Amino acid sequence: MIKAIAKFLKILNSETDPTQISLAFCFAMIAGLSPLLSLHNLFVVLLVLVLRVNLSAFLLGFVVFSGIAYLLDPVFHQVGLTLLNAPALNGLWTGLYDQALWRIARFNNTLVMGSLVLALALFLPLLLLSNRLIRQYRARFLNWVLKSKLMQAFRATKLYEAYETLSQFGGSGG
Repeated sequence: MIKAIAKFLKILNSETDPTQISLAFCFAMIAGLSPLLSLHNLFVVLLVLVLRVNLSAFLLGFVVFSGIAYLLDPVFHQVGLTLLNAPALNGLWTGLYDQALWRIARFNNTLVMGSLVLALALFLPLLLLSNRLIRQYRARFLNWVLKSKLMQAFRATKLYEAYETLSQFGGSGG
């Protein structure tokens, strides 16, 4: 837990562009919220490797969103069930299921469908919100936090030692 917090602070305080960090969290949300062995997760990992996103932020976000997914599984199931049982979409689902690629993608599974739809719906809001929060944190709070008495006390803890160790080895964080 201490190392995860230190890793998160290292990512936020790095020279990495906030958009790269935000995009990594958004891709991590898609991969983490949906079942691990889904075809679309392979596509997400390919995008993460091809685009310039922060790999540390992706991995940390994946762990966080995977934990959140267990809590939200009933919601994903309900959303997927609603979409798959919608009479207006019946022809679409039948047509897609007749093609092998869509059967492999398992979009007929309520958890896969519900989690992917909700993750895609939250992608742009999370991207914009996290990008803005990272920029505001760096512009307004970083210098104040570094000079505060709380930070001075924090620097004496094992958490800060872990942060310093990661900073020495990781460069820009991804």
